[in-house]
Amino acid sequence: MLMSFAISSLKSRGKSLALTFLSLLISVSVLLSVEHVRLQAQASFNRTVSDVDLIVGAPSGQLNLLLYTVFRMGSPTNNIDYASYTMLQNHPQVSWAIPISLGDSHKGYRVLGTTQAYFEHYKYGNKQPLTFAEGNTFSGTFGTVIGADVANTLNYQVGDNIVIAHGMGAVSFHNHDESPFTITGILAPTGTPVDKTVHVSLAGIEAMHLPPAQLHELLEHPEEADAQLLKVDSVSAIMLGLTSKFATFTLQRELNNYPDDRLMAILPGVALAEMWQMMSSIENLLRFISLLIMLSSLFGLSTMLLASMQQREKEIAVLRIIGAGAGTIFRLILTEALLLSAAASATALLLVFALFTLTADWLASEYGMFISANVFNLHNLLVIGIILGATLICSLVPAIDAYRGAINHKL
Repeated sequence: MLMSFAISSLKSRGKSLALTFLSLLISVSVLLSVEHVRLQAQASFNRTVSDVDLIVGAPSGQLNLLLYTVFRMGSPTNNIDYASYTMLQNHPQVSWAIPISLGDSHKGYRVLGTTQAYFEHYKYGNKQPLTFAEGNTFSGTFGTVIGADVANTLNYQVGDNIVIAHGMGAVSFHNHDESPFTITGILAPTGTPVDKTVHVSLAGIEAMHLPPAQLHELLEHPEEADAQLLKVDSVSAIMLGLTSKFATFTLQRELNNYPDDRLMAILPGVALAEMWQMMSSIENLLRFISLLIMLSSLFGLSTMLLASMQQREKEIAVLRIIGAGAGTIFRLILTEALLLSAAASATALLLVFALFTLTADWLASEYGMFISANVFNLHNLLVIGIILGATLICSLVPAIDAYRGAINHKL
């Protein structure tokens, strides 16, 4: 009975109800969206690189090692011996090893020297492998594979030649003009730093730094190139996949105490979590703004209910005549507020679900945010429960006002 009275009463105030409902809908949608994006962005951030058990580099702090290997930001303080990479390749606990060599760029995009293992084992997101939009992996010394952003921004196609520059600035005073690289493949978009990377072979890194006479000889007779000319002495870092996850900490300790080279092994998941903590202030600011929007809408609901009290004197009088007590009137106001808030929350949940369903692919390809459309989870239900609780508190003032009016009303 009380529920039907509440619904009928809300319907009788169509215009003010619609405006209040719209205000609540927008604020709840914003709050749910921010909370969902926050949680999913954290998970997506942690999936920038996946299925990598250890990252090995020179001692420089785990965040710095993570930044230059995964995010292509910053520079290695030192390199590690190529012999250490060979040792890890042959280590019984290592399934695969991806060498990474940094230090050059192309028009502001980082150049990464590596091997075919990079395209076979590097994964992102939910263990998604790298795929080619065009072409194939680099073949020969002067082949290169570019990321999707590099291709789109610079309008490159397979078969184009590019010149790599020394250093990492957008402008360089030392270009390797004598050793142009030919684009053999363009990677499909991943929404990760891979999209902004130019990939070449380790031999290519060595070749473009050769003295002019030796480089000319190599270009003239590539099939007769002396292997000693292209011998790799060091790499910036190594990504490892292990045969068993149980070996992770044992191998990490072994590498950190490796006697033949100064090595530091980090767990990428731990380093990513630490980096995310550094951005917690931005995260908290977003939540604070969302809460302010939510509170303003709830106060709007309370104001609407208070403003309607004078218009509802006749309605309250009728209810009193048919036997409704002051307590019933009090509960009626609370029920109306909760109904309105619950309807707005349910609609907002469906709206956010539809929004992320439609934009999931676009967010993944453009921003690297792998956001699930599944908003029907325990966290969001908890948020809606808090919203309903806050609605109950905010509607106490108009409910008490109605209660007093009902007590003072003479039958």
